Amino acid sequence: MNEKIKKRVLAEALYMIETKKTLRELAKVFNVSKSTVHKDLKEKLKTIDNDLYHQVTLILTEHLKIRHIRGGLSTKKKYLKIANNSVKK
Repeated sequence: MNEKIKKRVLAEALYMIETKKTLRELAKVFNVSKSTVHKDLKEKLKTIDNDLYHQVTLILTEHLKIRHIRGGLSTKKKYLKIANNSVKK
């Protein structure tokens, strides 16, 4: 594996462990696609550092458990913004 890719994968893993950010947020920070981050953390990390892989897997599992809540909050925020904009006019 390319050394540059290894460094990116480790940086993504450490950043996720430190901040608990989602795959989409990590993708923005590291300027790569969500798919790339997912592949890095689910496949490549396992061959690089198994301990980090297990820590990241726990975080990803937690994100999966609460994704329906995040989606609901995003929708609520969207419609509150729309309502506030229509009141201001």
